Amino acid sequence: MQLLLERGFDGMTVDDVAEAAGVGKATIYRRWASKELLANDAMAELFDLEIPDPDNGSIAEDLRQVYRVGLAFANSDYGRAMIRLAVSEANRDERSAAIYRGVLERRIEMTRRALERARARGEPIKSTADPVLMVEWMAGVFVIRALTGQPMPPAEDADRLAEFTLQAILEPPQEAQ
Repeated sequence: MQLLLERGFDGMTVDDVAEAAGVGKATIYRRWASKELLANDAMAELFDLEIPDPDNGSIAEDLRQVYRVGLAFANSDYGRAMIRLAVSEANRDERSAAIYRGVLERRIEMTRRALERARARGEPIKSTADPVLMVEWMAGVFVIRALTGQPMPPAEDADRLAEFTLQAILEPPQEAQ
């Protein structure tokens, strides 16, 4: 992964990976048939490790935690490099795009389960709350900022972004009669 981040896909070779791992090139090829498969496996594993699936007892706290971790990741040198790499590789190679779709699909499923847990606790989740949009809007912020070279929202914005999402997914409080 470090070689991908430093050199990009085109600048990384299997020889480089073998040397960095302290093994022969044949060892790499026994596990991965191509450089593309090696790179895709590395990226898929790393993205899945970065953002947790919290269950803090309220959807608001779950969102705040996910946004804090996500924003901290996006603001790290490593995170920014990963996001830029994801964008470039997804545009370069359909297999890479499939990896990122898979990462998003797993995040969407985690979000769907978080909404179901919140409903089961009696939280007033709108029937129109859409886990796909919840995931894609935040991922979209990261991608747009990476493409345009704009700074990522700071980690301190996690509460504000969670409130924005909560307004979209929670039923408004009932007025006292």
